[in-house]
Amino acid sequence: MRHPAYTPPRRHHRPPRFWVALLASLLMVLGLTSTAAYGKGGDDRSGARAAADQVLTWTAGDPIDRYLSAPETAVAGKATIVFENSTATGNTTSMPHTLTFSVSDPEYNNDVQVNILANPGDSEGGKHSVEVTLTPGKYFYHCTIPGHGEMKGVLTVTEGGGGEDTEAPATSAKVDGDRNGDGAYIGQATVTVEATDAGSGVDTVEYALGADGAWQPYTAPVVVSEVGDHTVRYRATDKAGNTAEEKSVDFAVAAPPTDDETPPETSATVSGEQDDDGAYLGMATVTVTASDTGSGVNTIEYALGADGEWKAYTAPVMVHEVGEHTVRYRATDRSGNVAEEKSVQFTVIEPPSQDKTAPETSVKVEGNKNSDGAFITSAKVTVTATDDDSGVDKVEYSLDGGPYLAYTAPVLVDRVGHHTVAHRATDKAGNTSEAKRVSFTVAQGGGVPAPNCAEFDERHTVFVGTVDTGVPNRITRNRCTINELIEDEKDWSSHALFLKHVTAVLDKLKTDGVIDQRERKAINQAAKQSGIGKPGQSEGYTKLFDGTAASLAKWQHVGGGAFGLNEEEGSITSSTTVGGMGMLWFPTRAY
Repeated sequence: MRHPAYTPPRRHHRPPRFWVALLASLLMVLGLTSTAAYGKGGDDRSGARAAADQVLTWTAGDPIDRYLSAPETAVAGKATIVFENSTATGNTTSMPHTLTFSVSDPEYNNDVQVNILANPGDSEGGKHSVEVTLTPGKYFYHCTIPGHGEMKGVLTVTEGGGGEDTEAPATSAKVDGDRNGDGAYIGQATVTVEATDAGSGVDTVEYALGADGAWQPYTAPVVVSEVGDHTVRYRATDKAGNTAEEKSVDFAVAAPPTDDETPPETSATVSGEQDDDGAYLGMATVTVTASDTGSGVNTIEYALGADGEWKAYTAPVMVHEVGEHTVRYRATDRSGNVAEEKSVQFTVIEPPSQDKTAPETSVKVEGNKNSDGAFITSAKVTVTATDDDSGVDKVEYSLDGGPYLAYTAPVLVDRVGHHTVAHRATDKAGNTSEAKRVSFTVAQGGGVPAPNCAEFDERHTVFVGTVDTGVPNRITRNRCTINELIEDEKDWSSHALFLKHVTAVLDKLKTDGVIDQRERKAINQAAKQSGIGKPGQSEGYTKLFDGTAASLAKWQHVGGGAFGLNEEEGSITSSTTVGGMGMLWFPTRAY
């Protein structure tokens, strides 16, 4: 018996079959021994998920201009976010609120997606929680319900674990301006806040007007011109997350001497969606304006109903309660002149019933079938959706467990094998139908051109070298798998060049919706760990022959002679008893 040649681990460049066959023939004629190539790495994914080591709680109630409580700082890592808007937190009107982390503002972190809607009447009683992973930086959160725009804040996340800077910043404030004999500031007062930190340095300085005012970033001295008594609170946080205790300054602003005896001019408008009778559907918004050409407007007030208490007007007033309403309003100028009370009347009614029914979807698979019921060469999948209420907004489909993509035309599936197409639709009211699925098989027909893939790799998950990312090895838009586009078996001249190629591939796959950001990060990290392109790197290549009968079965015999497996040596042997000249060749892919 003679032994064919040893060949080092091969890289898949898809050579023409003739050259593959010729190479195998030469190995056989030379009578050298072939051994197995380097193997792929095993699955090294960990099992248990670490529990969150910190709990961050937000609460809300009846007010629509602030969260009742909210954390200011946190430590990077896993965290449980709790949002409670319930009767226990003081919500007596069933007012809904959201806790939403912004992911579109470049000034803040955008790697955590939280969007919780809570009210006392929901299935959780208004208390919800979600597990997240925080990274160092700042997260901007807010309530997305119209009219609740003042409910907002910033969560500062630090690295943690350093334990060096534990001292909060030192803060101080001074009030400047011209004063009268009683010590009140004439016309206006300017509050200047200062903060210092000898440790990690000052990160943010904030101030708030009044005892209950919302915290705002301090970027310049605060000018207070409203006549009356005032309190300005202030605090600072350093880069290690230490927040100074709240301090405050108290002062009074008096109107400058003036002969203004004319009260302000006031007006109000009511806006909202109305029916044919002029009633407002679901909600009415009252906007009050005031002007004073003398000393200037000092305060605007409003009251609900004939006997309601006067309240400071700081933003348009939204009225949700069904029924007839009166909103009174007035204004006072800086000289103390009060405008006569005025009012607007309007009616709020229940809005028409909303569309709560999801669209109906159906699917049809067409094509020529063989005797086994498989589609020959390709199958065309057509999805239809109908909605009798608000109408269909979008239709989506998913091929073989991949991400949902926009459906705009029938989908042609021409890759040989078993396939599953999931489909769903969303109407203009936001109702999404449950996903439906259809499965079918595409068989070879001999006339379908092969996809132009640089390599052949149909493993279930994406490997880069020996590193298993755990990301599903999906079929992409050009019919190649993700593994085949990575080209980790190519002869890369440098590791940097390989990483540049991987980055370009991942950017395209994310744009096409084939992978998400988490999966992109996992594959990119695996590429960095793989060592592909570094001198001496030889692991992670596909085995052409590993010394087993199953591996030998993938090779094809052409011509005379015979070949067999030498199990003791794990090699391929040629027969010395069967006559004729033959050869073995390894087809990279069959169509």
